[in-house]
Amino acid sequence: MVGAHYDTFLQRALRRFFERATLESEAVPSPSSDGRLAIEPTGDPGALAVRWFGNRYVLRVPGSRPFTQNEVRFARAIGTVLAARFHAILRPQAIIERSGLFRGAIEDCYVGAFFDPGAYAQGAPQPATDRVAEAIEILRVAALSTYENHPISTGVLLLGTDQDPLATDGGGPVGPHYSGALTSIKSFFRLADGVRTVFLVGRDGRLLDIVDVDRWATQASAGMGLAVPCAEAYSAHARATLSGEHVAVVLSPQREIKVFARGEQAFAFRNADWHLLDLAAKYQMWEAAVGNSPVARRLFQTALDLSDARQGALFVVLRRPVESLGELVTGDDRLDMEPFGALRDPEAPSRRHLLHVLAGRSVTELDASVLAALATLDGATVCEPNGQLLAVGAILRHPSTVPGVMGGVVEGARTTAAMAASRFGPVLKVSEDGLITCFDGGRLWDI
Repeated sequence: MVGAHYDTFLQRALRRFFERATLESEAVPSPSSDGRLAIEPTGDPGALAVRWFGNRYVLRVPGSRPFTQNEVRFARAIGTVLAARFHAILRPQAIIERSGLFRGAIEDCYVGAFFDPGAYAQGAPQPATDRVAEAIEILRVAALSTYENHPISTGVLLLGTDQDPLATDGGGPVGPHYSGALTSIKSFFRLADGVRTVFLVGRDGRLLDIVDVDRWATQASAGMGLAVPCAEAYSAHARATLSGEHVAVVLSPQREIKVFARGEQAFAFRNADWHLLDLAAKYQMWEAAVGNSPVARRLFQTALDLSDARQGALFVVLRRPVESLGELVTGDDRLDMEPFGALRDPEAPSRRHLLHVLAGRSVTELDASVLAALATLDGATVCEPNGQLLAVGAILRHPSTVPGVMGGVVEGARTTAAMAASRFGPVLKVSEDGLITCFDGGRLWDI
């Protein structure tokens, strides 16, 4: 009975966290019927074999976009946590020894096991603590609280070492464990706001210091740059994890929990759910679709910054603008056409006059803050693959063949406009809830 329940938990978790995949049951019995779980790649890069309690499943995604290394790793992390809990239930002494297995939300344990599966290893002589899951639990509680009538933001850098690798004095006095008990101290959340300052915690879980994360990351990264863009407000957190197996966990002012590792944001908890971001793989797809690395990076970076600020935007890169621009953008919104008629009178300026100063400019030559401001205008920011701006704040036209559109060429919502524009090139849509969606002839991915 317990095994059947845990098998159901596994199926539910895989379906929940891998929405683009299908979970298929196979008629061939698995030789594993004693509670041993296995999640392994197959000869098909778009399929994972799952075996547990004599059952065999295949988690399958379209062959055009096979599983990434992070997706395989996360699927195994889910299985590791569930298997550890199952075996602990069968041994009452194990429940006493490993009470942490059943503390907090199980989804937090999935995230923790992604970074440290050893914390859930069975038969270990001295069970390890899942530091990431514990930190997440602290931030979850903080997210439900306020300090002086303001939402709490805070953060912690969990080191892969026992001591601060930048410390020159051999380390200070032994500090307390970073735990929920510290949050009862009134000034706790004032000391580390998560954006500029974070708590520094050693591998043994003890509080070592409170540091300026940008200063610490600059010294620790030794000039190394980020391979994958990150929201500017949290680029220091990503740089702090470029080496040393460090993990940064942050509660943002928007009450979103962000987890950084290996030089990029790995997870986000927003809208009551965890999301494996897999930014490296998704950025690679976007970069390949745009075909121009500097342009792709600037647009992706701006989308991440706007997402973090909870501001909507729509970026369109037209592969063949000569053929498609007129079909997508009206003449009044095009920057490649001179104002005509009454619009040419400089004594009667209009929005067209204001935006026309951008004619011939490239997204890569504009200041990042200027591009972000332009992107927040109602409508879309449209450019060529070389980055030249073609339209800003443009209301896109779309035909009735686009799902959800009826009655010929009309103006519609951001999602419908994004789907229509993706017929002509890659599109990034940023929603006010922080979700970023990439389209290219259809929906490719979400962040």
